[in-house]
Amino acid sequence: MEKKYKRTLVTTALPYANGPVHIGHLAGVYVPADIYTRYLRLKGEDVIMIGGSDEHGVPITIKARKEGVTPQEIVDRYHGIIKKSFEEFGISFDIYSRTTSEIHRKTASDFFRTLYDKGVFIEKTSEQYYDTEAGQFLADRYITGTCPHCKNEHAYGDQCEACGTSLNATDLINPKSTISGSAPVLRETKHWYLPLDKYEGFLREWILEGHKEWKTNVYGQCKSWLDMGLQPRAVSRDLDWGVPVPVDGAEGKVLYVWFDAPIGYISNTKELLPDKWKLYWKDSETKLVHFIGKDNIVFHCIVFPTMLKAEGSYILPENVPANEFLNLEGDKISTSRNWAVWLHEYLRDFPGKQDVLRYVLTANAPETKDNDFTWRDFQARNNNELVAIFGNFINRSIVLTHKYFEGRVPQRGELTDYDKSVLEEFKSIKNELEGYLDTYRFRDALREAMNLARIGNKYLADTEPWKLAKTDMGRVATILNIALQVSANLAIVFEPFLPFSAAKLRKLLNMGAAEWDKIGSIDILAAGSVVEPAELLFEKIDDAPIEAQVKKLHDTKLENAKAEPSVAPIKECVGFEDFMKLDIRVGTVTECCKVPKADKLLQLKIDDGLKGRTIVSGIAKHYKPEELVGKQVCFIANLEPRKLKGVLSEGMILSAEDADGKLSVVSPAANVTPGSEVK
Repeated sequence: MEKKYKRTLVTTALPYANGPVHIGHLAGVYVPADIYTRYLRLKGEDVIMIGGSDEHGVPITIKARKEGVTPQEIVDRYHGIIKKSFEEFGISFDIYSRTTSEIHRKTASDFFRTLYDKGVFIEKTSEQYYDTEAGQFLADRYITGTCPHCKNEHAYGDQCEACGTSLNATDLINPKSTISGSAPVLRETKHWYLPLDKYEGFLREWILEGHKEWKTNVYGQCKSWLDMGLQPRAVSRDLDWGVPVPVDGAEGKVLYVWFDAPIGYISNTKELLPDKWKLYWKDSETKLVHFIGKDNIVFHCIVFPTMLKAEGSYILPENVPANEFLNLEGDKISTSRNWAVWLHEYLRDFPGKQDVLRYVLTANAPETKDNDFTWRDFQARNNNELVAIFGNFINRSIVLTHKYFEGRVPQRGELTDYDKSVLEEFKSIKNELEGYLDTYRFRDALREAMNLARIGNKYLADTEPWKLAKTDMGRVATILNIALQVSANLAIVFEPFLPFSAAKLRKLLNMGAAEWDKIGSIDILAAGSVVEPAELLFEKIDDAPIEAQVKKLHDTKLENAKAEPSVAPIKECVGFEDFMKLDIRVGTVTECCKVPKADKLLQLKIDDGLKGRTIVSGIAKHYKPEELVGKQVCFIANLEPRKLKGVLSEGMILSAEDADGKLSVVSPAANVTPGSEVK
């Protein structure tokens, strides 16, 4: 039986303040969190929603360097843009703050110091690249060089974007600092590590045994990480932008952004409720729920809970209902390629239509798997659902009330059997909605809410009060009373989903504040009360603005193609004898799994017709392990074996890369005997 809590603390992933927010952010995190919070508020529960901008880390320093400004100027600019976008879309934070605030700096520093004083951390000295000209250690993204795998000369210190392989900076051939252009040197540096491996037993019991109710995509990813075995993770790095490590001898070091950022939930709560924040973070009667995207699952389900457990006085999250990714017109959203629908641009192109986007993103939410946003679907859902079903029912109910009863709620008479059957249909709506909302199934909850509008629409179509007006005004009064009561119900059930439209509807009906407990009632509006003249809740969207959006994306794709040629330039010629040295063969994938601590690497067992072999390939962003099992692939069989993330790789899988960076493994047109040579 689920525990009953006195209060709920909702947190939302902190968006990175180096750019504006787009529809992927809204669909993945902020609309679901807002729906849930508004729902609890409607029920009269004690709930607060905490958000803020993540303002530390290397990408911000890189952007600042490129623009010739300070990191603070970058985060100030984008924090303002992000916060305004959320406000305009009705994301009802109780506080939206930032990690550059003084209260956050102190909270994060104190949190680290508590763990340090308890002896939680491991201190390790390692060699890292240092730029002697710039006088600083280099983050991985400040180092470029030649990839040891594909020979791309512009690989980064953490990843080669040409072949997708995860790298260590020391793997690069001819490394160079992007700051000074000089060759960096290796120097010893000390850092602190959170020993996740020591908490593996606790995490296994807490997640795998204690939270089997979590969404399958969340539970599955956690299990995968735990099954691979956890390793200590650095909590500090050499950088001049961030929260300084509060330990003597740690000059020039800051808290790693993944350690610093989730503490922002705590510091922002302190800022909101300086005298009561502990109730929400240290009282077992509080339910903590993290709303995040799938790329943050490991941090919120494994790393942050370990931090909280190690500290000892904080509650742990009760649920982490992470969503998968939202794609755009069949392609992955990419901020660097401008392949996105930016929220501030949407409001410029579709003013006043915040709820339309909220509706479409919820109806098409990537709750357990990636989903796709298309402008044609956006138009269809607006015109065929919001306008034709919800808006049409409300408009007809109010117009007929003004036509026959001077804009006043008529007195309801005796109910027919049909009336009773219709009312019986929507009496259960409250329990249905609560069942979905309590389990974070917002797409199903929205469908149920729209079903109420469908019931109302069908009721008016079936009873045809405009025909009865000539012979039976008593019957018309009953029909319109019921229609208006259903309208009032709609104003309540849609408040979490479409707050702007629900507020407009409540104003039209003069019904005051929404009260969740009244859902299912046919006495929300008193007979004789005034209903305002009809106004359209939603407007039809024509083809022209949709075509303009599609063209805009098409033009973006063309611009990207011009800026980045669709095919890579031909490399230097090699002699025929060199080519003949390559032994390219076909093998069948018999097993496949992710490589621990490497988001882009898959470990494949290959039947090569001989003894079999293991190959590590950087294709995890493009294939799920199960998609490759049984598939035949081409591979280089005589490549010198090499360890990648501790796994010995005995070859290289051949893949084709398109203009968008998508990798497709090279396979024979028809199955051949494993071990067959490619000639």
